[in-house]
Amino acid sequence: MSDLCKEIAKMGKGIGNENRFRVLEAIMKKPQTVGEIAVKVKLPQPAVSQHLKILKSANLVEDVRCGKTVVYTVNVAYMASLLRKLTIGLPNKK
Repeated sequence: MSDLCKEIAKMGKGIGNENRFRVLEAIMKKPQTVGEIAVKVKLPQPAVSQHLKILKSANLVEDVRCGKTVVYTVNVAYMASLLRKLTIGLPNKK
């Protein structure tokens, strides 16, 4: 399996769960803490933490520490890079 296939599979695992996608969708609107995300997606905070752990391992989100607070953001650079790699191999349709 190529490296690109592995990356796509990892991304699929990250967004392949409805709750993880909802978490990602919430973060796309604005950077948020675990508590803010939990309220937004109506899931317990420990569940959101687990979803964030998987999203982070798939490089789809990043965390930034602000004092004692951890804020989660979408890893836009990685996602754009992955989509660019994916589209390079596609044939041009005219």
